[in-house]
Amino acid sequence: MAPSLELIAARVGLAPTSDLLATALTHSSFAAEHDTESNERLEFLGDAVVDLAVADLIVTRHPELNEGTGSLVRSRVVNETALADAARRLELGSVLRVGRGVRKEQGAERPSLLADAFEAVVAALYLERGYDVARRFVHAALEGEVEAAAIDPGEVDPKTRLRQWAESRGLSAPTYEVTARGPSHDARFVATVYVGEIMALGEGRSKKAAEAQAAQAAWSEHGHA
Repeated sequence: MAPSLELIAARVGLAPTSDLLATALTHSSFAAEHDTESNERLEFLGDAVVDLAVADLIVTRHPELNEGTGSLVRSRVVNETALADAARRLELGSVLRVGRGVRKEQGAERPSLLADAFEAVVAALYLERGYDVARRFVHAALEGEVEAAAIDPGEVDPKTRLRQWAESRGLSAPTYEVTARGPSHDARFVATVYVGEIMALGEGRSKKAAEAQAAQAAWSEHGHA
């Protein structure tokens, strides 16, 4: 069962009756059919807010990173794929208003539409509740991606690198098992990765970060062999 607008609004911290939230969830295809405003202007603003909030998170959590490395981490986080994933976790696609043609093609789940909707929601939050609230929302939504990217800011992330190494050795693709520890509001995740007879552990504040740590540990131990 798809979540209600009320549930989605509660997740993002806005009232379900918010006009800004309604606009943030309105794709241009729907706007054209109903003579209303689309989320394009909000997406433009939200892009800047997300960029600033992620940069703030990188500088705060990882003072050891220099400007160039920090930029690499940010580029791994502020992109269509990562923002669309954040939108999926919030289930924004279920309440995104799209035109008939886009709906017929299940276009509400397109990464580009989801990423734009995420940025538009951030802008709505910024305009209605201020930057500090928007910043905290972005941090909560993307901190796992930041932590995973900061482990290895290079262009290839640890999980991809481990998979490529396994393929080059004729090994089966890495598989991950993740468990949670602690209360739900402050959970830590522990991931175990298996590649053939290799096993390694990783821990992080999100499943994605824990898996990246495990992949990095496996690579560090065996990848240069």
